[in-house]
Amino acid sequence: MKFDHCKDCREEVVWWAFYVNICQTAFKGVLGFLSGSAGLLADSLHSGADVVASAVTMFCVKMSDKPADERYPYGYGNIQYISSAIVGMILLFGAMFLMYESVLKIMSGNLEAPSIVAALGAAVTIVTNELMYRYQVCVGNENNSPAIIANAWDNRSDAMSSVAVLVGVVASVIGFPIADTLAAIGVSLLVGKIGIELISESVKGLMDSSVDVEILQTAWQVTMENPQVHSIYFMRGRNVGEEVHLDIRLRVDPSLRVKDSTAVAEAVKARIQQELPHARDIRLFVSPAPMGEASPATA
Repeated sequence: MKFDHCKDCREEVVWWAFYVNICQTAFKGVLGFLSGSAGLLADSLHSGADVVASAVTMFCVKMSDKPADERYPYGYGNIQYISSAIVGMILLFGAMFLMYESVLKIMSGNLEAPSIVAALGAAVTIVTNELMYRYQVCVGNENNSPAIIANAWDNRSDAMSSVAVLVGVVASVIGFPIADTLAAIGVSLLVGKIGIELISESVKGLMDSSVDVEILQTAWQVTMENPQVHSIYFMRGRNVGEEVHLDIRLRVDPSLRVKDSTAVAEAVKARIQQELPHARDIRLFVSPAPMGEASPATA
């Protein structure tokens, strides 16, 4: 982590997201109703979904802190992928509803330009959501939390949808009343896309997809820096919530005693955890190198 307080931010950020989304839902809903903007009302509904998403994230982040037990020997970390999937589904179904309502409004022909005050609501929420996105994505990356990162993208989607609303309101006011409703359709498409992406990433996490290749490369390099390590013949990794689990099988000099081989494994494990703070479960299997096989250092 970059700073010592990154862990504290992990506990605080979900509460900030929750309260900010409640305020935005009310703010955009009132302005949307008073101004007659379909786009801003749609954006308010989006923020309402964000309130539910933030509540789910808070619950799942708290649950993921529970220690491993007899029922879940690998811990509760993967619940964060479930949280991310729920956020994605909320966004996807919300987008479908927005699309349905917007298309019905166009078909009815009841299109009126909203008040310019709707642009104020959109502009304020653009700034607010972008700031919340940057805050949450920083905390999520530093803590390796898929749930917080998903919530961050939820705010980024809200910021982008507010940009569409702002454009639609301005275009409606200057003489294109259909633009506000088209903006609502654009919002729904954007929100739906992000929802599908979150669901897809969650499925990958729950299916134990491999960690990023950069993590494996770092673990490989750190392991091979130990002069007692002869070679690595197997390595894999997976994400379990905020944690990275690694399986590494390495060969050492066949002349080493068992206790010395164990010391090598412990030293390698400590170095990996130093370079990869989120690597909490590292399983090292040590075996002697075949007799007569040259080590990389002498080959």
